[in-house]
Amino acid sequence: MSEYVVELKNITKRFPGVVAMRNMSIAIRPGEIHGLIGENGAGKSTLIKVLTGVHIPEEGDIFVDGEKKVFRNPVQAREAGIACVYQELNIVRQLSVVDNVFMGRAIKKGLLLDYPKMEAEATAALTTLGHPEIDVKKECGKLGIGQQQMVEIAKAVSLDAKLIIMDEPTSSLGKEEIEQLMETVRSLKKKGVAILFVSHKLEELFELCDRVTVMRDGEHILTEDIETMTEERLIAAMVGRTLDNLYPKEFGEKGDVWLEAKGINEAGVLHDVSFRAHAGQITCFAGLVGAGRTETMRAVFGADPIDSGEIFVKGKKVTIKKPADAIKNGIGFLTEDRKGQGLVLSLGVRTNLILANMKGFSKGPFLDDALIEKTGQENVASLKIKTPSLDEVTAQLSGGNQQKVVIGKWVNTNADILIFDEPTRGIDVGAKIEVYNVMNQMVKEGKCVIMVSSELPEVLSMSDHVVVMRGGRVMADIDRGSEHFNSEDIMKAAWGGELD
Repeated sequence: MSEYVVELKNITKRFPGVVAMRNMSIAIRPGEIHGLIGENGAGKSTLIKVLTGVHIPEEGDIFVDGEKKVFRNPVQAREAGIACVYQELNIVRQLSVVDNVFMGRAIKKGLLLDYPKMEAEATAALTTLGHPEIDVKKECGKLGIGQQQMVEIAKAVSLDAKLIIMDEPTSSLGKEEIEQLMETVRSLKKKGVAILFVSHKLEELFELCDRVTVMRDGEHILTEDIETMTEERLIAAMVGRTLDNLYPKEFGEKGDVWLEAKGINEAGVLHDVSFRAHAGQITCFAGLVGAGRTETMRAVFGADPIDSGEIFVKGKKVTIKKPADAIKNGIGFLTEDRKGQGLVLSLGVRTNLILANMKGFSKGPFLDDALIEKTGQENVASLKIKTPSLDEVTAQLSGGNQQKVVIGKWVNTNADILIFDEPTRGIDVGAKIEVYNVMNQMVKEGKCVIMVSSELPEVLSMSDHVVVMRGGRVMADIDRGSEHFNSEDIMKAAWGGELD
């Protein structure tokens, strides 16, 4: 019997113009929670796809329970006992829970599907995970994101998986849902299931994992017991250098109010929301999941209609009924869902960088290719976008580099007011610092930056002013110099408490 349930040895995977993984090895024990961390572009996604049969490596070997395997497709990996819960859940919202759990491997009774047996097995899997309350006949789209994730995990459990890969599993979850997920992971560990836990959140690795593997530039850097690891060593291993300042806050010169909302109302969503954001500052919107922060930004940007209220840009009342109106008034919006709303993943980097301002890159009726090339190369250099070329399909970039392309898209509109909705969600420490430096540069140029963030250290470190929301209402408005500019008072307001 092998010591390891799954082992990769000396794996190399190449794509045109890039070596995604070079001589990479990792070994995972039964009943182990094994953390995997690295910067965006380090090769984590490629490793996951090799393990799950999506990519076939050019060199190296895969072993399951000591037996050499060759996965030529995901079905073969699944049959070997390897399952993956992806960051973007593979849920068909219109189908029931049981249909999602047994997708691609339905149980038949004669010519018909054996729904009683599938429902019983799906219920048993969810009960094992501590969620017997989930109705397996219910449409998945009617479940919360946390319950949808449990359906994905139930799919893996019903496969009798030896190894479950969890790719950034907490990135879209609230605090209570994260705690539930961690309990689920621990219960799977007790049952002898191995977990490969991929996360950018260091605190999760230290709380959950037994061992951690660090990747950098497609290569194995280290594997160690988590109890012997420190946060500083982990970060240094990830980025190849020490990071003395995780939040490199720089201050601009506070200017006039450039964006003001007065009494914004949207039935059942926003209630009398008012705020001011100054030039030369970062105004941060804080609050719990569902507080109405993103909804406020969408209303200001014209993505969602409002029932009443006024919006002022640089002191002038404006009418914004659609995003085009906001863009004309110098507002840019980096959405939380970069893949679904921020990018056209099937297009190249070059095209995505000019999508929000194609008119500005035109010469008469035609696009100005020379200007697009020059600006694109400047964006790649200034934002440190890792891409083989400007023609690379954006879907092939790592999450952090996709985020930088979104930032570049709005930089190229010359917008004076930039809204960043969860700009560092799902990206690594090094990429976060680069995003913060972009925001710092904008502030020093006198632009007005608005950031929506669920990470309190980020809020306290990077903001000049904090607007706290709960239930679609503004609960507190706090300047950096205020006595209330602290984690306790911000959380008190986020939970509905009143500040003096």
